[in-house]
Amino acid sequence: MAVITASMVAELRGKTDAPMMECKRALTEAEGDMAKAEELLRVKLGSKAGKAAGRITAEGVVVYSADAGVGALLEVNCETDFVTKNDSFLGLANAAAALIAKHNPADVAALGALTYTQDGFGPTLEDVRKGLIGKIGENMSFRRFQRFASGSKLASYLHGTRIGVVVEFEGDETAAKDVAMHIAAMKPVALSSADVPAELVARERSVAAAKAAEDAAVATAAGKPVQSAEIVAKRIEGGVQKYLKEVSLLNQTFVKNDKQTVEQMLKATATTVNSFTLYVVGEGIEKKVDDFAAEVAAQVAAAQQAA
Repeated sequence: MAVITASMVAELRGKTDAPMMECKRALTEAEGDMAKAEELLRVKLGSKAGKAAGRITAEGVVVYSADAGVGALLEVNCETDFVTKNDSFLGLANAAAALIAKHNPADVAALGALTYTQDGFGPTLEDVRKGLIGKIGENMSFRRFQRFASGSKLASYLHGTRIGVVVEFEGDETAAKDVAMHIAAMKPVALSSADVPAELVARERSVAAAKAAEDAAVATAAGKPVQSAEIVAKRIEGGVQKYLKEVSLLNQTFVKNDKQTVEQMLKATATTVNSFTLYVVGEGIEKKVDDFAAEVAAQVAAAQQAA
């Protein structure tokens, strides 16, 4: 049986806002698997378990650079928030974004091979990165980037240095800028319902089906009638459709006007969003959380054995 530590319970609670004991039960049932435990909580608690899913743990910055209609969005990671305020680290990130826009590197490795200065001479970005690691004493890396050169207009929004959005659009620039800010706040996963990844739809359908099965088991145990298969199917599909509207940009309620959707706002301003890119620092990265109490206990035990 997996050992469930207090730090694991705290991490799951931070992701889901679920009660502490529910988090512990879910982790126990999932044998310590964080992703599985989060899904179990969603089955049990519904949407409440997903309200803090956007919270992240890894550190770093998102930067944007644009020149002559070409833009570049870049995420650079580090170990602590302290480094994100270091001028040399920020200088490296901004220089890298500018080089992406100018040279169109194929991947992170090709980005690192570019020279740090725009004149093409001197150390490479990788050399500078390694030098900063030695100077600051903390690991840092270029995680991901996206270059924009489709010919569409570009609107960007940076929320501090932790969230970056770029919108490719045609039409009104103010409307596009508002959409970029909306994306940073609401974090849609796709432009339209049809664009939501199939694996996310399948996961949502699985959660809805598991919730329906749990409700049926509760009703049976209480001697109450269960819903028919037809009603259950409609209920599951209704849950999926609700999810699609919540996570697709065009269907979301516009943050600056709750009387219209983003799609309606865009239509009113004769604006079309062709695509968008959203980076949230550390998204998808699982940061190691040390269990201090367990570490101390282990050290004490080791010292006693040595004695």
